[in-house]
Amino acid sequence: MKEIVAGIVAHVDAGKTTLSEAMLYQTGALRKLGRVDNGDAFLDPDALEKKRGITIFSHQASVQFNDLKLTLLDTPGHVDFAAQTEQVLSVLDYAILVISATDGIQGYTRTLWDLLAHYQVPTFIFVNKMDAAGADQQQVLTQVQKELTANCVAFNAYSGNDDLTTEISAANYEEIGLCDEAALDELMRTGAISDETVQILIRQRKLFPVYFGSALKLHGVETLLAGLERWSKAATPTTDFAARVFKISHTDKDERLTWVRVLGGVMHTKDVLLAEQKVNAIRIYNGAKFTTASEIQAGGVAAVTGLTTSYPGQGLGAATNNTPPMIQPVLNYALDPQGEEIQACLAALRQLEDEDPQLHVTWLKNIQELHVQIMGQVQLEILQQLLADRYHLMVGFGKGHVLYKETITAAVEGVGHFEPLRHYSEVHLLMTPAPANSGLTFASDCSLEMLGRNWQHQILTSLQAKEHLGVLIGAPITDMKVTLISGRASIVHTVGGDFREATWRAVRQGLMMLKATNHCQLLEPWYRFRLTVDQNQVGRAMNDIQRMHGELDMSTSETTNTTPTALMTTLTGTAPVEQMQAYAQDVQAYTHGLGQLECVVAGYRPCHNAAAIVAATQYDPVTDLDNVPGSVFCAHGAGYLVQWDQVPQTAHVPYTYSHK
Repeated sequence: MKEIVAGIVAHVDAGKTTLSEAMLYQTGALRKLGRVDNGDAFLDPDALEKKRGITIFSHQASVQFNDLKLTLLDTPGHVDFAAQTEQVLSVLDYAILVISATDGIQGYTRTLWDLLAHYQVPTFIFVNKMDAAGADQQQVLTQVQKELTANCVAFNAYSGNDDLTTEISAANYEEIGLCDEAALDELMRTGAISDETVQILIRQRKLFPVYFGSALKLHGVETLLAGLERWSKAATPTTDFAARVFKISHTDKDERLTWVRVLGGVMHTKDVLLAEQKVNAIRIYNGAKFTTASEIQAGGVAAVTGLTTSYPGQGLGAATNNTPPMIQPVLNYALDPQGEEIQACLAALRQLEDEDPQLHVTWLKNIQELHVQIMGQVQLEILQQLLADRYHLMVGFGKGHVLYKETITAAVEGVGHFEPLRHYSEVHLLMTPAPANSGLTFASDCSLEMLGRNWQHQILTSLQAKEHLGVLIGAPITDMKVTLISGRASIVHTVGGDFREATWRAVRQGLMMLKATNHCQLLEPWYRFRLTVDQNQVGRAMNDIQRMHGELDMSTSETTNTTPTALMTTLTGTAPVEQMQAYAQDVQAYTHGLGQLECVVAGYRPCHNAAAIVAATQYDPVTDLDNVPGSVFCAHGAGYLVQWDQVPQTAHVPYTYSHK
């Protein structure tokens, strides 16, 4: 019996949950097909999901098709819940990317494709809604190959029924051969490509099988299942116990569940997985129902009780933690308690943050405000509803603002020195610009003769232990590489924590040096948008985009005849989130409900009105006591403060970068 875990991902309304229902029904796991719009879908069991008609949380189901045991993880399809989807990707063997034949590749589809590439998840593609009027298999395949990858190959042809198709044509073997040189050699030698070779190509993400069908009518669903059985390979488990957390949830009885994928070994009840925290129970979920087990083998997915400090992305046993998530919130909202007890609101939001760490709940004690970070308006509405339904808190949220970031545009050597009485440390860091949206990276290029391995480890650990803030408005720093290049310790006086102080001061001092030479840059989030309006309204739309400091991809505009009386034109491009976040209401107004605006966060770019934001913020980096740029030196038995601009000439280790 082959056992794999597959996640179903898609842009909202592509039919993802409908496909999950169809797979469950086709394999006998369900006796009756549920419908998302009817509120009876098996994998949308939450009351809020039934009410909204969308998937908000990831859910698990089990499917058995011949010799394939398949664990399905259904994920949210709305862009506002992309963080929930990203949590699941790191535990998948395969993904099924669902694309609507009528809508094609949409903005969030591209985001999902990039996430699948980031986590290196082998992917099957199911083109849904092929029964709809105007659906064209070759047209969709051409778009998929153009916008995703040329290595997408059709593994079936839509026939308008549910006939099982498993064989690959000679023409398709030629397309598969073009995906890999060794496969092409095999085809030339033998006239075919072995199943094992095809499996390997899919596993290595060199080949992406494409299936066509209609989940609602069960067309092509069995063919997809047969394809998963034939072309997938079960992962080879490690012998040592290893597992990864991909979700935290709470039951109606306030039980905390840690959802894990076991990657190696066996997990038993009563196993101690974290410090003094043991597995009280193992639950195998299927929709809203579960069975208990005494153990779970490698390859299995389960929810366990008893862990109190686990978090999504955490590695257990021999597994490593995930890297920071790619999807980050771009909006910040202050909670309006509307008479509710603020501490009750904080406790509720902390529990929701436990489930979704990307909420980044912040309590600003000085102004008595609670802040949350989110992706968009739909998530905000769901958050407000969750607080009402689960915690009986009737609250609101104020006007949101975007989350800015800062970066640097030139290299600098930052110096930090920490030498109060009986302490000593000095750190020199080379800070260089990194590619856009690459985040922060840390490295060492310091000889062991200058600083021992233990001290270097402390410095690198300190760099990763804190969110470093910029010096323009105090926003988080990003897109920067920090390299340890030199430093000094004292055999007598250096103690634990000294290098942490020197390291943080070095980062801050370097940023201040760059600010003095105008090499600090404010960044803001930008949307990639797709705007569809009547042809007669294109001029209005283009003027709006220009006014919002947006950029149009004129070459991608297209006109479609959607109704007998309307010619609709689609414009694509990018624009600042701050300018476009409320534009959807304008589009609905001036198009009388016929227009459509789709926005997906496309990362951070230079801020269009940086000077105004910096002036309005009035941030003083020197008086930020949590992020001081100066250093502490010692003379005559007493420590004294040296301001950031005087640190290089006062430092004990030569300031070397300018001489390289």
